[in-house]
Amino acid sequence: MHETIGRKAGLSGTDHKYLGFLIEKGQMTAGEFSALTGLTTGAVTGLIDRLEKKKLVKRKFDKEDRRKVIIVPNTEKIMSLFVPLYKEFRRKSEDLIASFSVEEINVIEAYFLKSIQIMNETISEEQSVDQVKRQ
Repeated sequence: MHETIGRKAGLSGTDHKYLGFLIEKGQMTAGEFSALTGLTTGAVTGLIDRLEKKKLVKRKFDKEDRRKVIIVPNTEKIMSLFVPLYKEFRRKSEDLIASFSVEEINVIEAYFLKSIQIMNETISEEQSVDQVKRQ
């Protein structure tokens, strides 16, 4: 899905996916973005270069520490690019959800909430293992 939508927007699927993080979380430092995505700082630099060239993000220096680069998403431009590409997908998704009963939606919601909890536990366990390895 990321590849298909990304291609239609003139991006790679990976760039599209990581742009989603910026839309969701808002502006952040390059270091924070690296930690969030698991990308190396070099990979983040390349990603930001590509997104900046398309005017989807801009770099801003931290006022207190000019060594820090803040990535600022151009939300208006991003949304104008992606909203039309997701229009049909969104309509079909809404039709699908409308086809379920309240009880079925409750089961689906419970499944996703529990799945997210399991994923977060897995991430926390992995981060704990990584911290122990670094010590």
